[in-house]
Formats: sequence, structure tokens, C-alpha cells
Amino acid sequence: MTATPAPSPAPDPVPAPSPDPTMEAIGRAVTAGRAGDIGSARRKLLDLWSATGVTGDPLHRCTLAHHLADLYEDPARALVWDVRALDAADALTEQRLQEHHAGLRTAGFYPSLHLNLADDHRRLGSFDAAAEHIGAAREYAPRLPQDPYGDLLRTAIGEVAAAIAARDTDARAPASRAGR
Repeated sequence: MTATPAPSPAPDPVPAPSPDPTMEAIGRAVTAGRAGDIGSARRKLLDLWSATGVTGDPLHRCTLAHHLADLYEDPARALVWDVRALDAADALTEQRLQEHHAGLRTAGFYPSLHLNLADDHRRLGSFDAAAEHIGAAREYAPRLPQDPYGDLLRTAIGEVAAAIAARDTDARAPASRAGR
């Protein structure tokens, strides 16, 4: 008599990411800002930035800085935060990003981050720096998804590139500031 092999145990399901209170707080603040409560959103995000620190979790720093930049109409102030967002993205590992959300890749952050930097520099009249960042945004753009978000960013990259070529420093319409 041959023994029937015991069934192999079912593989462990991929565990769901643990809730991240900082990312949840960022989301609430961003929602408040988009609803028009800019002052409150800025204070909440700045408090989170202070708690995270400049050497804290790169995902938190990148997300905070990216959204803080959106809360400043002054391109010089937005530039400070956009530089911090790019710096944090450079420190972000794929592993940390996967812990937060399995569908995200760090390469997907760069088109938006460089687009925002290009737009800040353009608005400040620093067209050479703007051209460098729009070039970087274009290099990363093929990694964007073929979906409405990717389309929005590709369109915005073209719009900012045209504004750079025209030496236009005017603010773009809020609805067309993709990636922000």
C-alpha cells in the first residue's frame, strides 16, 4: 500500500499592509486643503513634517513635501518643498514603497516630481533649470501608467515644456497643474 502524500499547506496570503497613521493623517490634511482649508492643511502637514524630521521615513517625507508644495502659490516656497520631495524620493526604497502599496514603484514618482520642479523654476524665470527638470520628467514619462493620471501628467509635461520654450512665467490654471 502506498501512502497518499499529505496535501501541502495553502500558501500564506500576502499580508495586507499595516495601517500607517502618518499616511492617513497626510490624506486627511490633503483632503482639507483640496476642500479649501489651506491654512489648516498647511499647519497639519507642517506638524507632521516636524514630527517626521528631515531624516525620517522617506515615504512620509516625500509625500509630505510633495503636498506641502501644493499649498504655496509662491513658486519660491513651493520650490523648497518640491526639492525636499525629490530628495526624499531618492532615499525611498522599493521595499518601503511596497510595504505601503504593492502597486507603486518609485520610478512612477519622478515624472510628477520633476514636472513640479520644472514649473517652479519656470515661474521663477530660471529657464535653464526648468528645462533640465522638464527633460527629466520626459525621460521618466514612459514609466507612467496608460490611464487618466498618466495622460494628465503627459499633457502637463507638454504644457510646461511649451511655457518654458515661450519664456512664460505666468502661473498655470489650478486644474492643469497635474501631479500637484
